[in-house]
Amino acid sequence: MLAFAGLDALLFGGSQTAYGVLFLPVCLLTGLWVRPGDLVTAPVVAPIAFTLGLLPLAGGSDGGISGRFMGLVTALALQAGWLYGGTLLAGLVVLARRVRLMARRAARRRAQAAQAAQAGLAGASAAVPVAGGPAARKGKTRTPPPPRGPQTGRPSG
Repeated sequence: MLAFAGLDALLFGGSQTAYGVLFLPVCLLTGLWVRPGDLVTAPVVAPIAFTLGLLPLAGGSDGGISGRFMGLVTALALQAGWLYGGTLLAGLVVLARRVRLMARRAARRRAQAAQAAQAGLAGASAAVPVAGGPAARKGKTRTPPPPRGPQTGRPSG
């Protein structure tokens, strides 16, 4: 976004509206290009990138650090619509990708379970008694778990 801010300053004279319009496709592409393991980060990174890119475009450079900060806060307040819209766009794209990823994983699990049932593995594993289950307890007494320590939750002893 910092590069887009520089491009905006060169082409449009630092128009914050043009910067906001350029922010929307960046959010869309961020939601599409992020790795599946990092899907949660896309809606978080977008507003941070928007803020960093807005630094060169924000007014108030004559008042030092406090003037620059006030210019940034003012620019963020005035461009909040673009910021919220882009963040929402990235969030919706990520949400759609996450739902699709979860559906694929569930379908893969169902297919693996069906293959295991066809191979007879599911029937063989179902015949094995589960430890502590009714078949395992016939004629046997179950030993209680070891007592827990008073504060640590670990077995005492």
